[in-house]
Amino acid sequence: MMSQAEQVYIVGSGITSLGKQPDRSVRQLSAIALGKALADAGLTDPTAIEAAWFSNTRQALLEGQNGIRGEVALRSSGIAGIPVTNVENACASGSTALLNAMAYLKAGFGEVALVVGAEKMFFPDNRQGMFAAFKGSTDVQQFDQQLEQLLALAHGTPIPDDVQPAAERSVFMDIYAAFARHHMASFGTTQRQIAAVAAKNHHNSTLNPDAQYRFDMTIEEVLADKSVSWPFTRAMCAPISDGAGALVLCTGRALHRFETRRAIPIAACALTSSSPRMADDFDNHLGRRAAMKAYEQAGVGPSDMSLAEVHDATAFAEILQVENLGFAPRGEGGRLTEEGATRLGGRIPVNPSGGLLSKGHPIGATGVIQVHELVTQLRGEAGARQVPNARWAIAENGGGFLGFEEAATVVTILGGK
Repeated sequence: MMSQAEQVYIVGSGITSLGKQPDRSVRQLSAIALGKALADAGLTDPTAIEAAWFSNTRQALLEGQNGIRGEVALRSSGIAGIPVTNVENACASGSTALLNAMAYLKAGFGEVALVVGAEKMFFPDNRQGMFAAFKGSTDVQQFDQQLEQLLALAHGTPIPDDVQPAAERSVFMDIYAAFARHHMASFGTTQRQIAAVAAKNHHNSTLNPDAQYRFDMTIEEVLADKSVSWPFTRAMCAPISDGAGALVLCTGRALHRFETRRAIPIAACALTSSSPRMADDFDNHLGRRAAMKAYEQAGVGPSDMSLAEVHDATAFAEILQVENLGFAPRGEGGRLTEEGATRLGGRIPVNPSGGLLSKGHPIGATGVIQVHELVTQLRGEAGARQVPNARWAIAENGGGFLGFEEAATVVTILGGK
């Protein structure tokens, strides 16, 4: 067990509201989240920040801001003259930034650090570019070959003849759909179980004032929504989102400067990347490997967790990740959800925030926003969606695709006070 001096804490946390925000820039979104995080930490002077990490994936392609994104976005908020590191790791960018900030503090280079994730995804005048941007988080030189391999996985669960895919969709929906159909063929997972994830998360988002979608959906309504890429309907897929999140971190030696009662320890943060595993080798999925590393770092296991935020870019992804995190045996994630174990009030609430599906998924900010939810829950400040007596919380944040899995995954565990 680490001493308090060796521990890294989250002492400030803030996010913007999530959704389509065409009138707000990356700079403006960053300023809102940063202002909330600084206020939450009780910092009136941003010069207390000694180093900053900034995560974003879309500005280069959609706005032409190829470099120095963090320096530009944070300067007007008073973050200048300090080390600023820009992080891009697809949808895992925000949690990767957190890992690097934590490592910086643990190495003794500073005592107070900042992590900001911000993303603009909605460009109504450039819808082709909005959807084309997703392809850049795959191996673009081998894209056709890899997509063909992934789609071949799905042959065991054919698409019904009367179902047509959406004309406008992210290629990631086709990739996730192939994984879902493979899981269905391998373990008997059903479309209704996938819909149960979406219905649960849509309900949870009605309790989250920052969520993009705040309306309930029944399982039947999810199944009846328009098809995107079978077995997924629109309600099973994360939306296009704009938003930002920010975290203030400190070392144990600096903790006396902050309100210690609300400081949340980072117990573990583990990053893995894709390996050349076979598609059926589920136990070596990078999400499983990241989870095992994180549990080992924290000295806890799946049964210790009070809640989880997982990367449900599609509803099926939650089923896969609750298996990777050890909450259900392999192949039983769909049943776990259908039986109610992952609901608020269930054995292990998953995505009490509403998840990416309904809370929103501003890619470069998503990992930071997941951790914000964990912080809020562990402080007992989540209001109507509060998990009672939350002591340990875990987040899984995946990004990109390479081979038969995501390209990168970070698993973070908070708690243990």
